[in-house]
Amino acid sequence: MSNIVMVSSAPPSSTCDSDTYLLFHGETLLSYGVRATLYTIALAYCFLGLSAITARFFKSMEQIMKHTREVVTIDPHTKAPVVRHEKVWNYTIADIALLAFGTSFPQISLATIDAIRNLGQLTAGGLGPGTLVGSAAFDLFPIHAVCVVMPRAGSKKKISDLGVWLVELFWSFWAYIWLYVILEVWTPKVITLWEALLTVLQYGLLLLHAYAQDKRWPYVSIPFVRGERPEDWVPPENASADYDSIDDINETLPITAQNDDIVDIFSVHTYDNQEYSKVPDTEGSSTIDYVVKNTQEDMPWPSIWRQQFVDAVMLESPESRKMDSVCLRFTRIFWNLMIAPWKILFAFVPPYHIAHGWIAFICSLTFISGIAYGVTKLTDQISCVTGVSPYVIAFTALAAGTSWPDLVASKIAAERQVTADSAIANITCSNSVNIYVGIGVPWLIDTVYNFFVYQKPLYIDNAAGLSFSLLVFFATSFGCITVLVLRRIIIGAELGGPRLWAWVTSVYFMILWVVFVVFSSLRVSGII
Repeated sequence: MSNIVMVSSAPPSSTCDSDTYLLFHGETLLSYGVRATLYTIALAYCFLGLSAITARFFKSMEQIMKHTREVVTIDPHTKAPVVRHEKVWNYTIADIALLAFGTSFPQISLATIDAIRNLGQLTAGGLGPGTLVGSAAFDLFPIHAVCVVMPRAGSKKKISDLGVWLVELFWSFWAYIWLYVILEVWTPKVITLWEALLTVLQYGLLLLHAYAQDKRWPYVSIPFVRGERPEDWVPPENASADYDSIDDINETLPITAQNDDIVDIFSVHTYDNQEYSKVPDTEGSSTIDYVVKNTQEDMPWPSIWRQQFVDAVMLESPESRKMDSVCLRFTRIFWNLMIAPWKILFAFVPPYHIAHGWIAFICSLTFISGIAYGVTKLTDQISCVTGVSPYVIAFTALAAGTSWPDLVASKIAAERQVTADSAIANITCSNSVNIYVGIGVPWLIDTVYNFFVYQKPLYIDNAAGLSFSLLVFFATSFGCITVLVLRRIIIGAELGGPRLWAWVTSVYFMILWVVFVVFSSLRVSGII
């Protein structure tokens, strides 16, 4: 793809030194090492911003999924009208259209921005495709590694609807087979308008096929019996807290939990914006129940919006002031001070209570697009001053950073859902979305422009490197899916199980990811 800079021991070109800068011309007076360090820190700060906006984004999705409609039916016996409430969104379609598409939006935004700024060139930009293929590997390996250890020790969570998962898995693998075919077989190193259009249209076929499987349409669905699945798409935080013993529960919980709008993937359970009270023990009962009451449920949305700005500028909560450890208090204040700019910026996102969460959902995606634009500019600068191939940066830093919403969503689903469907479906569906939408839409933009302006297709400079990465991905992903199948047969669940084996599986998935990153980076850098 266009202008790939290979890893070299030689210093970066003089163009970077004299002309290329990010904010002001004085940057070029700094040494390459200092500039690379500053740009890398800024890139990490952008990823922190993605983490912050993900909290609001995920809450808006939850609100959208809670939306119901009244359905009036006539009782056949009494002839009286019966009113019941049905969810607007289908369970399976929500996984693909909301969860997978939304959490993949950082990669999609980055690839689309990369395509738009390459308009007028006959060759495609390499930053977007490299990030999306690397993101697929991050989704499949590190996110599985996190999800498999999320259930509490000894508990198991398995896929309840194997038919839907197999359909999603098929389209996920076919997406990468299709990408290899159009890169190396059909029209080698060239993407035509029809190939780009067919790539995008297959996302619609995925939605249709998954819906048909969910509804068990004849002839087009796999006749698998669906197991029990939760009523809610994402249950409340305490819904799946299957405590094994009273010793596993903290004796005290905070009366009000601080909402930092930062999703912590390392915490086993999160309690945001909720109030907890201890219920007195009943006679003859050894179980302690906790009543969870949402403190914002009855507040008017203007008050909630105003409170978002108040929370954004607070450096210390009432709970942290009661901490005995001065060091811990100082750490929390420093952390809140560091993320305060993001919190203030994202406080402008309207509360997710408005319009069933759609306004907050769209605003969150807008902010994600803005951060993605900053990421592309920073990546250009890092590649420029270090001489590292943009593909290598895309496979590693960009893939991991932009996949953070995927990681957060799957982690939350893995710990809060009673089944493994949403957690694993988000991974497989995100991989499909990465190709059909994340690569398909940018290539469609470029091919349409080239077709009408130049009457020529879109050329892919580094198609061989991208194809090699796909082959490595196929090999490693086969090892990943094989282990998931073996866990289903031997342990009885894809996630959780005996703690030792859960951690062994997690480490194995991480090793597969390292193998993919190392071999892909060496290939696109021309070393192998």
